[in-house]
Amino acid sequence: MWLGNLPRPSSRRGTYLFLLVFLLGTVLPLGVASSPDSHGTDAPHDTKHEASNGHGHHGNESHTKVKKAFPVLNFEYESVRLPFEIALWILLASLMKLGFHLIPRLSSFVPESCLLIVVGLLVGGLIKLVGETSPVLHSQIFFLYLLPPIILDAGYFLPIRPFSENIGTILVFAVIGTLWNSFFIGGLLYGVCQIGGKDLEKIGLLPNLLFGAIISAVDPVAVLAVFEEIHINELLHILVFGESLLNDAVTVVLYHLFEEYAGIGSVTFLDVLLGFICFFVVALGGIFVGLAYGLLAAFTSRFTSHTRVIEPLFAFLYSYMAYLSAEVFHLSGIMALIACGVVMRPYIEANISHKSHTTIKYFLKMWSSVSETLIFIFLGVSTVAGPHSWNWTFVICTLVFCLVARVLGVVGLTYIINKFRIVKLTTKDQFIIAYGGLRGAIAFSLGYLLPPDHFPRDMFLTAIITVIFFTVFVQGMTIQPLVDLLAVKKKQETKRSINEEIHSQFLDHLLTGIEDVCGHYGHHHWKDKLNRFNKKYIKKCLIAGDRSKEPQLIAFYHKMEMKQAIELVETGGIAKIPSAVSTVSMQNIQPKQKVAERALPQLSKGKEEEIRKILRTNLQKTRQRSHSLHFMEECDDLKATCTSLVFIVVQGLT
Repeated sequence: MWLGNLPRPSSRRGTYLFLLVFLLGTVLPLGVASSPDSHGTDAPHDTKHEASNGHGHHGNESHTKVKKAFPVLNFEYESVRLPFEIALWILLASLMKLGFHLIPRLSSFVPESCLLIVVGLLVGGLIKLVGETSPVLHSQIFFLYLLPPIILDAGYFLPIRPFSENIGTILVFAVIGTLWNSFFIGGLLYGVCQIGGKDLEKIGLLPNLLFGAIISAVDPVAVLAVFEEIHINELLHILVFGESLLNDAVTVVLYHLFEEYAGIGSVTFLDVLLGFICFFVVALGGIFVGLAYGLLAAFTSRFTSHTRVIEPLFAFLYSYMAYLSAEVFHLSGIMALIACGVVMRPYIEANISHKSHTTIKYFLKMWSSVSETLIFIFLGVSTVAGPHSWNWTFVICTLVFCLVARVLGVVGLTYIINKFRIVKLTTKDQFIIAYGGLRGAIAFSLGYLLPPDHFPRDMFLTAIITVIFFTVFVQGMTIQPLVDLLAVKKKQETKRSINEEIHSQFLDHLLTGIEDVCGHYGHHHWKDKLNRFNKKYIKKCLIAGDRSKEPQLIAFYHKMEMKQAIELVETGGIAKIPSAVSTVSMQNIQPKQKVAERALPQLSKGKEEEIRKILRTNLQKTRQRSHSLHFMEECDDLKATCTSLVFIVVQGLT
């Protein structure tokens, strides 16, 4: 039995031997090619390998390592360099902001923007000292990534009532004031260049006008950084900040117009006419783009009740898309963001959950704060890193002309505006408006965009940085003591109550009724028409459920009740609030504190004067009717008047 099976083990040995030879044949060439002592059939392969590498003996030695030890710790900084440096800069900016507010004495007399610029100067100096290349605030990074969060935050939380009531004054300062500053500064600088020497003679009129357009615009980032710290009253804050927002359209048009024709050297009447038309296209086009995306965001939020986690994302993405879409067509991206934020806020807040609302609020505040901090730090770093061309005559004249143009523009325009305003702007108000015309990173970024072949960009940037530093450091640091010295009215940090809201709505209905009775179609009349159209058509399409039919006063009551409940929980006033507890009962539960009693809302002098003006200018027309009218017509008019007044009182009370 065993003898008969003898060939079988030999076949097994043959099989094993065949497998061994096969494995050696596949593995051995790799080892021979990497070994200098290999001979035989693999030698030509090694020679060809050396010839193809062209490294000779050194390349052969590099292949002598058969096995390398496994790296326990490796260092590859280049693979994570960009995100690591971005995170490091954001961390540095946040630490500087944190440290600033931990020193009360420093924050009491030095604005935060000044300290951040100083930090940027120190960091830029250290980078230059060690021989590294300092990062520069590139225009693309500024306009596409740093500016939009600040503008969106300002537009989303823009106080609509004071902004709409002062829109005429804001537009005069933003449009006519910016045009005045641009041509005044550019024209005088052109005269200085003609008599300033050989270095300035070659700068023509159009480059000077372009520089005047860049340096004349008030910067919203700098205004926000300074005015929020001094707590100026709401009127002055909305006038200066509104001007800084709306002058973007004028700056964009003037910038592209002068840049386009600076190389040609001549501007015809047709060019001026097209520039005038372009202003309306840029401004109204930006507003239209913002309105479209705002309504689209509101409509999308109507269907997010089952996916609450992505609700804030739609608000951010639609706003950013509005900004980018406006920039694609060279429209005003700032006005697109403002319009988008203003339009979508009331509808989005009615659709989204309270957690999503809180997320949007604090993420916008955080995002805008970080962007603002980075902007001022990089301004300091770019000052150290960027090339400069200092010309005493040009720089000093630019600074003086900016101050003179601002003062003359504000005083002259206010003289005209006060003829039409009910609440006049006083001399103190004019001084704060003129003194608050700060310049910032927008001017620097626009100057950085200039081609150095056609413009003296280095000299322009040096003059722009000088003006920015003067307005931020000198005016920003001294505006707080001047406000205290002049006893300018500051912002009242009081919360709006239900009683005040009722009186406010009642006055709106009363003024609308008076305008209707007198036949005067003022802004109260059109505001009431817009509110009725919004309630009848737009709310039904953009707000889900029964919230679209909820009265404004009830909605305000629910919002105020929720806000007060959250504040009570955060302050530890009560451990847990039942869902059925109302605001009145929560006020009884809250620990009693010595709080000054709130006075009943009174009719402000501005509203009283507005009512008198409407009655004085329009009731006179009623007295001048022809006496040939029939007695029944007089009775019908009286009946209509009484009906209107009764309707006003009832609607105001409800």
